Amino acid sequence: MAEGASVNLSTLTTSPHVGTHADAPLHVRDGAAPSDALALDAFIGPAVVLDVTALHGELNRAALRSAGLRETPTRLLLKTGRAVAAGAFPGAWPALTADCAASLVADGLRLLGVDCPSVDRREATTLAVHHALFDGGACILENLDLSIPTAGSYDLMAAPLKLGGLDAAPVRAVLRYPSSDF
Repeated sequence: MAEGASVNLSTLTTSPHVGTHADAPLHVRDGAAPSDALALDAFIGPAVVLDVTALHGELNRAALRSAGLRETPTRLLLKTGRAVAAGAFPGAWPALTADCAASLVADGLRLLGVDCPSVDRREATTLAVHHALFDGGACILENLDLSIPTAGSYDLMAAPLKLGGLDAAPVRAVLRYPSSDF
């Protein structure tokens, strides 16, 4: 507008994996479902934040129980404390084993969210946790900012942007204390 135009107009060039995002099966499998095919209802509703900041390496069901998980929620958000939001890319972070991910999905998990860069460990090359979750029909959120919420139950609103044909989509994730007024 300073140069005489009637409006300001921005341009955005980025990867959909920068910041909080929802991975699509297309991210790990050619020809699989893209981001615009993700089920929105998986990203909206009751969620449990589980604090696993004291844990390291691979997480199995026993490790999740030690962190306080008693039953499988529909939406599980793992607070690892190894977030990019802290200002640097972490060297390592805890992640579920593929068997644990498959077990959670079999018990009703529809969404796994993490505050770290990936649901798989940094050195993973086969991305077995991604595959286990997608094979069971679950969705994935990565790079959440879970620095403020404590462990407990919340309402999650984290709909991915409807961008056609992509392997991921940016998300504006919001947690709030449960209420009957959704």
